[in-house]
Amino acid sequence: MINLREIINQNKLENVSFYGEDKAKILADESTNKEGNIILITSTSPTKYGEGKTTLAISLNDALNKLNYKSIVALREPSLGPVFGIKGGACGGGKAKIVPEMDINLHFTGDIHAITTANNLLSAIIDNHIFQGNELGIDEITHERCMDLNDRSLRNLTINEKETHFNISTASEMMAILGLAKNEQDLKKRVGNILVGYTKDKKEVLAKDLKCVKALMLLLKEAIKPNLVKSLENNLALVHGGPFANIAHGTCSVISLKYALNHFPFTIVEAGFGSDMGGVKFFDIVSRTNQELTPKVVVINTTLQSLYYNGEMSLEKGISNLDYHIDNMQKYCENLVVVLNKHEEDKKEEIEFVKEHVLKRKLLFSVSEGYLKGSEGSLDLAKIVVNLAEKERKETQYTYELEETLEEKINKFCQKNYGAQQINYTEKARKKLELIKDKLPICVAKTQYSITDDAKKLGYPKAFTMTVSDIKLFKGAGFITVYFGSILTMPGLSKEANYLKMEEELF
Repeated sequence: MINLREIINQNKLENVSFYGEDKAKILADESTNKEGNIILITSTSPTKYGEGKTTLAISLNDALNKLNYKSIVALREPSLGPVFGIKGGACGGGKAKIVPEMDINLHFTGDIHAITTANNLLSAIIDNHIFQGNELGIDEITHERCMDLNDRSLRNLTINEKETHFNISTASEMMAILGLAKNEQDLKKRVGNILVGYTKDKKEVLAKDLKCVKALMLLLKEAIKPNLVKSLENNLALVHGGPFANIAHGTCSVISLKYALNHFPFTIVEAGFGSDMGGVKFFDIVSRTNQELTPKVVVINTTLQSLYYNGEMSLEKGISNLDYHIDNMQKYCENLVVVLNKHEEDKKEEIEFVKEHVLKRKLLFSVSEGYLKGSEGSLDLAKIVVNLAEKERKETQYTYELEETLEEKINKFCQKNYGAQQINYTEKARKKLELIKDKLPICVAKTQYSITDDAKKLGYPKAFTMTVSDIKLFKGAGFITVYFGSILTMPGLSKEANYLKMEEELF
């Protein structure tokens, strides 16, 4: 077995700090190879069964390397909440995994702990400022505490006689900032621009006004460095940043992606949940301000199980969900391939049905068996991706312009990307529309299980209404989060949570 140090030496990577023999951090450089190719992995609407995007991304990277194309996969860091809650890890599966699995799924190199601590230090500083006389006149606090665990008791509580909330750390603005920062200077600027609250006359108060940016940066000085690990087949993987896709932007850090482009012709990156969540946000938020990170190829991953679920146990009906995600991604990129992530029990005639449907749409189709066969199971997909990457791609056409009003952005996005017929606003959301004037992209927070804001509306719903429940300005991250329905930013543990299975199953 080749160790990580040997693989790093083979790839001639410099400025590496090792955490033992199987984990490392890199000091990322800022130059970018614009000839490199970003290959975006997205998916049909997720289900409780899991669609295997991470497994697909790892096996595709292994397959490209097997075909002698220099490639790297860039993934998010797992949150402890899902590890102990429902999902149970984020290192792939079967023969398509990154290792050391247990370390990555648990504390890894401490990045999320650093983010949590920096976030909560800022909360303590805000409270202390008010206690010590409140020179800045903070009347309303907008910055919230976080914890990297599923703990429903922290959703709503009272501190200093004021209602507040905890978010899970991966849904915090501090996590989004680390994920979107281009370098250390940009990180410092973004941290300073965190909106911590408002005065009585609605004047913004920022973190930099509290003179605490240097203190916060000390906590983040190692967390900003991307992490390197390897796959079971001894190919490199970057694992850095972990924003949730149903609340935040849902992909690995910009710093890690820029590093990958500078050293590898192919970078495989996964965006969380379906194309309506992480897929769209990658274009609208990540590559919109980092044009070199615009995906050259989009891979739409699906499973028979997902299509059956979205069709309420009818494959013929459920295929409409795949149609939605194809339509959605074609708005952003014409170089598409649909991949059926094969399970061992999948029937030939059902796979053929999906294949024929995709070919009728004049799109490329592949079957991946990465879980069962590792790189061997994704060789056909790798060849398709290489051919697609050689094609020119048109300039991305975005759904809205940044200069438009916030309401115009929300309405256009929901109508064009989701197919909503009507957008309603709560009184709380209406007040935020009047308050927030920043010309920033929007980040939709809604259920991941439907393209609407109702988890029960499966498949490809038409002519539906969506309701904006709240809007929050994340000035440091550089986006405005628009909340639909009763989206939770602090999950709870389920009755059959993963911590109950760990002694026998997970490790």
